[in-house]
Amino acid sequence: MSVSDVNPVPAVALLARPGAARERLREALAHADVQIVLEDDPVTLEPQALADAHPQFVVIALEAAIEDALERLEPALSAPGLTLVFDEAELAARRDGWEAQRWGRHLSAKLHGHQQVLPPGAEDEPSLQLEPGRPSPPPVPPKDEVLHAHMEQAQDWAGDVPADSLYAPPTPSPSFAEPVSLEQHLAALQALPPEPAADAAEAPAADAPVPPPVSFDHTAWSLVDEAADAPAAAPARNEPPAVPSFETGHLSLVDLDAGLPAGARAGSLLVLAGIGGPDALRRLLGALPTGLAVPVLVHMRLDGGRYGNLVKQMARVSPLPVQLAEAGQRATPGEVHILSDDIGVRAAADGLHFQTDPLGVSIAGLPAEHSALILLSGADLAHVGPALDLAAAGAWVAGQVGEGCYDPAAATAVVAAGMVAGEPQELARAIAARWGVDEDNGETP
Repeated sequence: MSVSDVNPVPAVALLARPGAARERLREALAHADVQIVLEDDPVTLEPQALADAHPQFVVIALEAAIEDALERLEPALSAPGLTLVFDEAELAARRDGWEAQRWGRHLSAKLHGHQQVLPPGAEDEPSLQLEPGRPSPPPVPPKDEVLHAHMEQAQDWAGDVPADSLYAPPTPSPSFAEPVSLEQHLAALQALPPEPAADAAEAPAADAPVPPPVSFDHTAWSLVDEAADAPAAAPARNEPPAVPSFETGHLSLVDLDAGLPAGARAGSLLVLAGIGGPDALRRLLGALPTGLAVPVLVHMRLDGGRYGNLVKQMARVSPLPVQLAEAGQRATPGEVHILSDDIGVRAAADGLHFQTDPLGVSIAGLPAEHSALILLSGADLAHVGPALDLAAAGAWVAGQVGEGCYDPAAATAVVAAGMVAGEPQELARAIAARWGVDEDNGETP
């Protein structure tokens, strides 16, 4: 049974201005086996017309000219059960050949709710997705079977083992008898009398005097009185012991942050994204709590550098304030800062500060123990190495997984290295549990 037999054909609305981007998206939807219930320009489309089409998905080609139109269509786009799929208009217009086919397969998988993103003929390839749980151990033979061969070998070799002839058990001496009392036991431990001389040995044994047995009177024993030789102790006094005085006038509170190195309190959450990033970023920021103990830094490479439009888009869904980072400003905890390509960060004693840097944000410059890093769809593969180095130093690193990850190369690499994996909403809940702020008392959970 195919996926199309299980899931009905999804109804899709395509919102894009006339042009190459709209044609590319229409071609991708035509190969995705969906029903296009509406195709219109969002600038002229009325919210009621979109609602009357009853779509399940809305594919939107983002560009600066439709910003105001999306605000006007916000009531219809926020309808329950409606899924929004965003794509950059410029990227869609230039997408062609293999790249267009690959993006179309990911779009079809998202619309149909499955993960079949391989080209035709490659369905039998082994899956590279990690699965939770421990692998089943190999079968272990019964314990008796394991020891049986060794026991037989030991029995065969037992006759060849040399015996120990250096030790002979002592024979009981006739001069000693088994003691039956303490006196006899102590007498048996005494030294034997010396042997008689040779001439005395010739005399009859009856003429030799027999020494009387040595006896010990243990009734006269007593414990040693060690105190008898000690000097007389001084008479005890009933005076209470002196209570040590404790002066608190010189005490003061210790500044716990005074001894921290520069940047130790400069915690942050850095989010890296690319192709397919706007949708994943919306889901991540929309699921964050209203307060965080660290600032959120977002870098998503955009063709044309229209980061101001990205700020407007994310501000509609994020419960946290969203602003564009500028050189000289300080990263504010509990706010989202969109980083352009030429903005970097430096760690100082009072937090992170933005500065002009042609290379952009540097992962290695972040304080590891107080930072978190999330790689979403489209993150650059060059960020994988620095991200794993930051994780080895104590940072919290995670990667996006799931059907919405259109370009999973970098995210899958960090997940395969043992980092945290999850959908954007799941990663947001993990961040909230780690750095969320209780607004009632201003403390983290």
